[in-house]
Amino acid sequence: MADRTVRWDGTGSLQQFLDALPSDGEPLKVTLPAGVFRERIELTRPYTTLEGAPEGETRITAACGGKDIMPDGFKRGTFRTATFRTDGDHITLRRLVIVNEAAPTEEAGQAIALYAEGDQLTVEDCTLLGAQDTLFTAPLPPKEVEPRGFIGPKQHAPRVPGRQLYLRCAITGSVDFIFGGAAAWFESCTLTVRDARADRSVPSPCYIAAPSTPEGQRYGYVFHSCVLRGANVPPGSVYLARPWREFAKCWWIGCSADACLHPAGYAEWSGRIAQGRVDFADDGLTADASRMPGTRRMRPEELPTLEAFMRTPV
Repeated sequence: MADRTVRWDGTGSLQQFLDALPSDGEPLKVTLPAGVFRERIELTRPYTTLEGAPEGETRITAACGGKDIMPDGFKRGTFRTATFRTDGDHITLRRLVIVNEAAPTEEAGQAIALYAEGDQLTVEDCTLLGAQDTLFTAPLPPKEVEPRGFIGPKQHAPRVPGRQLYLRCAITGSVDFIFGGAAAWFESCTLTVRDARADRSVPSPCYIAAPSTPEGQRYGYVFHSCVLRGANVPPGSVYLARPWREFAKCWWIGCSADACLHPAGYAEWSGRIAQGRVDFADDGLTADASRMPGTRRMRPEELPTLEAFMRTPV
């Protein structure tokens, strides 16, 4: 049976339209018109597809930074910055441009475009634009390091792992711009690294992925057939990943990169790493033979199929 389809005409509030959808649990597709919509969105209805216009760009944008001061006098923090947040299983986002405009990073701090939570999430042909922390693949790690570090919608909620799939997406950011604990597969995505600081007179390293894979989880991040490119960054200044937590997993297979990539490929997190617990691997994308503990060459035959990845419980 085909999914029911409803259309939002672009008038009023998209959030109010989504909140009014039937809560019967049946598959439903919501189509959106082309246009720029300045609104922060939460989609919690399971088995829902949100699809942008085929004939033009459907852009959902906001500008919230982690350094914003809230009415209580505290900073907003990373996890209250998202332009778009999903929190439900079997959600699909298709042909959307999701943007957090907060910049430069010295003033804005972390600024999530998409906060993605839920199992069997699919993000297809989407563009995610931001600076620091563009895409958060929930769940959060078990414990915060700094007080109020996890303040936000799921601060005290159980940490429920999920499988996420990103197909043919374009993701742009600067520092740790793909981070979190999900088992996430990135297929044929374009990853663009930009220096989002106002003052770029002194070079600063950039990091693509910062996984926090939970202990015992079979998969972390898998980047397959992806393209990495630098926008306004010096050669050799970009690292593939650094571990946000000690059991981080990140694999790169069949990917390509331009001169922005640092030969070592991987970096420690502020000089602290639990040796032997990290699993960072690639099939030759990095060139430096002196690899940090927990990094290795991966043979293509070791990589699971996408179908097996999405079937494996987390």
